[in-house]
Amino acid sequence: MIDINYELYKVFYHVASTLNFSEASKQLFISQSAVSQSIKTLERKLDQTLFIRSTKKVQLTPEGEILMRHIEPAMNLIQKGEAQLLDAASTGGQIRIGASDTICRYFLIPYLERFHKAFPKAHIKVVNQTSMKCAELLRSGLVDLIVVNYPNSYLGTAAAVRKIRTFHDVFIAGDTFQELKGQTLSFAELLNYPILMLDKNSTTNEFLHQVFQQYQLDLVPEIELTSNDLLIDLARIGLGIAFVPDFCIPRSGGIFPIRTEEKLPARELAIAYNESLPLSRATKEFLSYFQNSSI
Repeated sequence: MIDINYELYKVFYHVASTLNFSEASKQLFISQSAVSQSIKTLERKLDQTLFIRSTKKVQLTPEGEILMRHIEPAMNLIQKGEAQLLDAASTGGQIRIGASDTICRYFLIPYLERFHKAFPKAHIKVVNQTSMKCAELLRSGLVDLIVVNYPNSYLGTAAAVRKIRTFHDVFIAGDTFQELKGQTLSFAELLNYPILMLDKNSTTNEFLHQVFQQYQLDLVPEIELTSNDLLIDLARIGLGIAFVPDFCIPRSGGIFPIRTEEKLPARELAIAYNESLPLSRATKEFLSYFQNSSI
């Protein structure tokens, strides 16, 4: 491959587009002699005559036409890329966020609304996956940041993590289990009832199993789903006792919390991003909404 400076091709493009050395010099903000010298240098490096020069006009040679057919789309692509970068700088660009359905619905919506109002032209892409899957998306570079339950065993060492909210998980039941209202049950006693919880691909499932194992209890859920909203609905109609985060429990609707003798550890919502990769303006702006110190 011939080592040719991009600037030479740029000069060639402007001369070939205008077929006028003087006009090309105006577009490039350089002297006409500099344009002529650049074309001579390019022709020497390619060992081809690219233009037929006369006192009245400039024409492309057949070799010049061949080169122009390749240079023109390349220059258009470069100009398009520059325009997109300038547009991204003015609009905030694009942000790709990974989060579970529950976190999106019950936590992220106000922040997404705030960001959209501040940067109405920015592109927002939200990918719904479990907190474990979101960590994989971040690691593979398919999202810019994730909002997940913490702790999360799938977060790698490259991820910068900020705690943004503390929450507690709660056991809830519907009116079918009315006799449990006001009572305090041990974890062992809870196992006498059907337990409804998120499936094995969730940090919540991993968390609750670990808690029960600390008390030498074998947790075998009756139903495992991918949606906390569905768990709440099933608890409401009496299919069992659901285990869900407190921030997604409706204030009314035929369900009540069940107190337990053993205290459930608090968990966190956390925002994570890959600190080894450059962050877009949009990502930096969204992160600024969460000023908690890093973990």
